[in-house]
Amino acid sequence: MTISEWGGHTTQSLRAVGGSEPVALLPLGAVEQHGPHLPLSTDARIAEGLSQAAIERCADDVSVLRLPTLNIGQSIEHADYPGTLALEPATFEAMLYDIGASVARSGFRRLVMFSAHGGNLAAMDTAALRLRRDLGLLVIKACYFDFPPPVDAISAREAREGLHGGALETALMRHFSPAQVVDHQVDHAVSVEYDALAAFEWIGAETRPARFAWLAGDLNPTGVTGDARCSDAALGARLAAHYAESLAAIVAETAGFPLARLSTPHPLT
Repeated sequence: MTISEWGGHTTQSLRAVGGSEPVALLPLGAVEQHGPHLPLSTDARIAEGLSQAAIERCADDVSVLRLPTLNIGQSIEHADYPGTLALEPATFEAMLYDIGASVARSGFRRLVMFSAHGGNLAAMDTAALRLRRDLGLLVIKACYFDFPPPVDAISAREAREGLHGGALETALMRHFSPAQVVDHQVDHAVSVEYDALAAFEWIGAETRPARFAWLAGDLNPTGVTGDARCSDAALGARLAAHYAESLAAIVAETAGFPLARLSTPHPLT
């Protein structure tokens, strides 16, 4: 396996690596409020940790080139809380497109955008489609929230409710950065889906068929949801290994994707 960091190359060495058709991996995080018990850098730290762990699990015949983590993302839903650094959706989409275009100009055709923040997904979708249409770049969009969790790792309710700062993120931070978890502030923040909207069948935040556009305070005044009390370091280690294996499999399939099967985009007229 060829493992290297994009920024550690010279222009000449990067050109040489390009001949092996590596997968470019772009980790995406965020700097935003995560309640009183987790640091603002939670999503960025998880993106960094999972992407590194995934690369370490890739097979010897998979070449991966990790780009610098984008630590600031689309976080306007958390902008009412101090410390949140939020890019407007159009700004973030433009950043993703420009980075992808730079990857393509450098001779690479396979890019995985991996996000540890759900708010980045809409911009990822649009930027990836434009990169496919304009530059013929294969862009794989992945977020670990979409990966099936390990069996019996968290309860069914927590899987639905713990969207932000719940057991999952808190456990991962207990694994990657335990000193940054404020233990005496760990609590259960009940989501509006289990409170004011408990009787609703169709409309919810993320887990029902019709979703309303929400700001973090709409879900719970603390800005977080889920039961972080269910987290511990052992769960964090289990989750990290599981999600890293999943991401490594995605990278491997990206490396084996038959680019010849992709159609040739027709220029807009």
